[in-house]
This record gives sequence, structure tokens and C-alpha cells, in this order.
Amino acid sequence: MTEKPDTPKADQPDIFETRESEVRGYSRSWPATFARAEGAKQWDEDGREYIDFFSGAGALNYGHNNPVVMEPLIDYLQSGAVLHSLDMKTPAKREFLETFEQLILEPRGLDYTVMFPGPTGTNTVEAALKLARKVTGRQHILSFTNAFHGMTLGSLSVTGNSMKRQGAGIPLTNSSKIPYDDYFDGETPDFLWLEKVLEDSGSGVDKPAAIIVETVQGEGGVRAARAEWLRSLSELCKAHEILLIVDDVQAGCGRTGTFFSFEHAGIEPDIVCLSKSISGSGLPMALTLFRPELDVWSPGEHNGTFRGNNPAFVTATAALKTFWADNSFQNELADTIANLHQRLHVIAAKADGATVRGRGLLAGLKFDDPEIAGKIAAEAFAQGLLIETSGPRDEVVKIMPPLTISAKDLESGLEVLEAAVLKFASAPELAAV
Repeated sequence: MTEKPDTPKADQPDIFETRESEVRGYSRSWPATFARAEGAKQWDEDGREYIDFFSGAGALNYGHNNPVVMEPLIDYLQSGAVLHSLDMKTPAKREFLETFEQLILEPRGLDYTVMFPGPTGTNTVEAALKLARKVTGRQHILSFTNAFHGMTLGSLSVTGNSMKRQGAGIPLTNSSKIPYDDYFDGETPDFLWLEKVLEDSGSGVDKPAAIIVETVQGEGGVRAARAEWLRSLSELCKAHEILLIVDDVQAGCGRTGTFFSFEHAGIEPDIVCLSKSISGSGLPMALTLFRPELDVWSPGEHNGTFRGNNPAFVTATAALKTFWADNSFQNELADTIANLHQRLHVIAAKADGATVRGRGLLAGLKFDDPEIAGKIAAEAFAQGLLIETSGPRDEVVKIMPPLTISAKDLESGLEVLEAAVLKFASAPELAAV
């Protein structure tokens, strides 16, 4: 029998409040101490159950403690095998690379070199930006309005969020922002300005090394780019010899319905950034993928101590073999996605000023009144549902359940969400009934 963790007595100071930095965020929105997790649920120290529509900010696509990845991990940890290896060769790394090649790259006709840049999303973005500049000899990078790409200086320079940019403490240079899909509500043709200045030798605008894009802007308000917009972006980059970087850190690994979020658009980015759920377990791991001819690195030119997280290689391999060996999981995922979006449209129709956003299981409810989303998220937590907000004004309730969530847990979570929405944003005609 597992003993219940010691809980602080009422008269004892809360060590999280007295010792941890003010920078903590999620623990403020969800003031519980989580002690156990399984699948799409977590439990706090008092045994209270929460349905998880957060999924570790997208790092837990296959849920908490999925036995598919945990059992191989436990066996590996008990075997005496190598845990930490920098970029040295190990059997675990070999098996991951072979599995990734056979199950992910080859079936999609993709020929990408795999780089292990460090363990986090911002590490893979930094590597992508650095590589693009090295390959092209140009320094400028274009990114999009409301983009989010990470918290280190290079990643912040291509991020749109003003609060996070201010945290840098220095000017963020060598990048510019251009309008994301539907930024002008369809009134201005996409890429009109960019095409003009790139074609005009007198525009005074230097050709960028790369353009970095999220196919669905998770932190930026769950905005999903149209397939035709992504294709136009890809064609523009090819026409002007600009590298296209897709940041698939949050939207990748099946979150939008296909393993890579750009598959539905039929494009092949020059560079792809993966992290979060690539390990399949929540363990730190990241990949930077790029066309082989872009592999101009000198040995050791970009390195890091924690590139060789072998336990993450083990869980990543197990996840790929279980969920991506054929189309079965993707077909099941399509049903889950359809159910979620059908229910979200029903909920939005009952709410005042609500619209559905996103793609796949990276979805959202956007409200005209920016204060509504925060109230809904707080009420949802009070009723046992973990859900966060997104967007420049936190005007979107962001919905990211595990890809493996059961129909029962999905419906239970959506019932809590609907009740919270109706409490704070019930449509006037419904409120009058």
C-alpha cells in the first residue's frame, strides 16, 4: 500500500509561499498540491479528483503515467543502462532514431536530419534560428503577430507576447513581426506587403534568413492557420530562398490529428522544431529536424549537457511503436476530435460572444469580453477541471485534453466546462428562459 504523502499542518508556513520565487504561475491559478496522476486525471493531497484538459501544456499527449511508456521506462531504470550520455551513442538512442525514421519520416516521405539540441522547446527553436542564420549568412528572422516560441533571448526575439518580451531586460533585435492568418479579418490579401518588399530592390528591407511559424498558435489565442495560407507561405519562402521553420513544439506529435501539424497543408518545412510530447512521457526531450543539405554544423558547434536523456529516448520509442506504427490511433483520434469540436460548437451557441478556435485537440473558446475566460477557468478548477486561458488578453479558454482521453472523461470535462460557460456567459435569450 502506498503511503499518503505528508501534508503541511495548518499552523506551518507554506514552503511554496515562503521559499519559491514570485515567478511561479500555474500554482496561483490552481492552488492545489497534486500528488497522483493517471491518464486524464490528477488527484491532490486531499484525494480530490481533477480532469486534466491541460496535459502538461502539451507535454502529456498520451496522458499521465501511461503504462505503455512507464513500463519500459521502469525496466530501463532498473537495468543499469546509461541515463546521461550527452551526444554519445547508446542503444536507446539508436532504437529511437531507427523507430523515428521507420514510423514517422519514411511513411510521410520526409528526409530530415535529426539533431538533439537540448531538452526543451526553446532549445530547439534556438538551434533552428542559429542554423538558419548560419546556412543563409543572413541575420534577420520574420515571425508572426501573437507568436510564442520560448523564453530564452533568441526565442523571445521571435515571440509576440509583450509581457514575456519585457522579461528579457534588453532590446530584442534581428527579427520583425508580420501578420498571422486572418489578422486583418480577410480585408488585406495575405503576404501582400511581404511579397512587394521582397521583390522591390529599393524597399530597404533585407531578405530574412527564415520565417518561423506555428500552424496553430497555442499561447497566442489558439489561432489555427488555414491550409491554403500555409501553402502560400511555403511557396513564398521557396520563391525567395527563405528557410521555413515550423515550430511544432505544442501542436506536433498528434495534437492536431496528424503527427506533424503541417501534414494537412501538404507542405515540407525546411526546419521543424519538436519537444513537449516527443518523449511520450513528459520527460525532457527535443528535436530539431532539417533537410540534410542544411547540416552545415561543425562538430560541437552547437552542444549541451542534457541532449542525451536516454530515459526519454526509451519512452519516446515506446510511444511511437504503440501509437504510430499504423493508422489505428490516428483514426481513433479523429473521432475524439470530432466529438470535442461538435460539443464546443454546441457550448459556444449557448454563450454570449463565444466562438470556437483551433484545430484537433488544441482548441479554444474565445470570448468578446476578455474577463470571461478567466472566470470560466477559475470556476472550472473549483468544479474539478484543469483548464487554462490563452491569447494576448487571456480571452480564450484553451482546451487540450490528452489524445488518449476516454469518451467518458472527455464528456465529464465538457459538462464542467459548459456549466462554467453558462454561469458567466449565458446567451441573453437563454438567460431570459
